[in-house]
Amino acid sequence: MKEGVRTKFAIVGCGVIADVHANAIRNTAEAELIAVCDIDDANGQQFADKYGAQLYTKLDSMLQNEDIQVVSICTPSGLHAEQTIQAAKAGKHVMTEKPMAIRLEDAHRMIHECKEQGVLLSTIFPRRMSPAAQFVKQLLADGRLGRLSLCDAYVKIYRSQQYYDSAGWRGTWAMDGGGSMMNQGIHTVDLLQWLVGPVRSIYGKANTQLRNIEVEDTAVSLLDFHNGAMGILEITTTVYPDRGQRLEIHGEKGSVIIQEDDIALLKVEGEEVNIPSFPPFQVIPDGHRMQIRDMALAVQELRAPIVPGEEGIHALEIILGTYESSKQKKEIKL
Repeated sequence: MKEGVRTKFAIVGCGVIADVHANAIRNTAEAELIAVCDIDDANGQQFADKYGAQLYTKLDSMLQNEDIQVVSICTPSGLHAEQTIQAAKAGKHVMTEKPMAIRLEDAHRMIHECKEQGVLLSTIFPRRMSPAAQFVKQLLADGRLGRLSLCDAYVKIYRSQQYYDSAGWRGTWAMDGGGSMMNQGIHTVDLLQWLVGPVRSIYGKANTQLRNIEVEDTAVSLLDFHNGAMGILEITTTVYPDRGQRLEIHGEKGSVIIQEDDIALLKVEGEEVNIPSFPPFQVIPDGHRMQIRDMALAVQELRAPIVPGEEGIHALEIILGTYESSKQKKEIKL
C-alpha cells in the first residue's frame, strides 16, 4: 500500500445504514467517499452535502464515473443482486449489506459475475470483527473445547409495528426477503455457523406471531452440523424488553457463551483460562469501519476481503432452509 492512497467509494441508497457506511469511510484514512446515489433527489442531496460527495439519481449514470472503485450497496435487500451485478459489469468492486441477496440463486449469480469481471465482492458481517468473536474463533480452531455437542444462538429483540410501517419494503417477501431471521437475526446466524462450522440439515418453523407483516416475526430451528454437533436457533422481534443476542457453544471439554459481543462465560476442564481484556467494540460503527478499511486495503493490495461474497451464502442457506422446512413441515438437507 502506498502511503496517502485512498480507495474511492460510492454508496447506493441513502437510508439509515448508509450513514454508518459514510461515517466509516470518512473515518478511514485509506478510503474516500466521492459519490452517492438515491432515487429521492431531496434526500440524496442532503446526504451528499453532509458527506461532501456527488449525487446521482440513477445508478447507471453513477457507474460511468471512472474514479469510483468500490460501490457500497445500502438499498433494500431485494435490490442487492441486480445492483451488484450492474456494478460488477461496470468494473466496480462491491460491498453489500446483509443479506447479500434474498434468494440463493441470486447470491450465486452475484459471486459468478464478480469473478467473471475480476472485481471483489464483500458481504457486511460486522459481528465477526469483534475481538471476542475472533478470540473464540481461534479457541475453537485450536480444539480447546474438544468435540462439540450443543451449539445454540438466541436473538430476542423488539421491533414495533411502527418500525415495520415506517418503510413500505419492511416486512415484505419481495424486498425484505424474510423477517426476524433474514433482517435482524442473520448476523447471529452467520456468527454461529462461522464459529461452529457448516450446517448439514435443518428442521424449522417460522411464524408471524404478533406483527401485521407478510414475513415471520418468530422462528425456531433445529440444526445438525457437519461436525456432529446439534444446535438450536431462536429468533424473534417480539420480545419486550429487548434481550439482545447470545451464543452458547458447548463441547466435551468446556463451554463458551457470547452475550452481545462480549464473552460472558468461558470454562475449559483442567485449565485456568484468562479472558483477555479486549479493546472497546461496538458492532455499529466499529465492525463496519473495520470491514470498510479492509476492503479499501484489499483493493490496493489486490487480495480478497476479510469477508468475501462466498461467505454470505452460508447464513442464507440456514435462513432459507428454515423457511422451506416450515413450509414443507419436514427436515431440509443443505
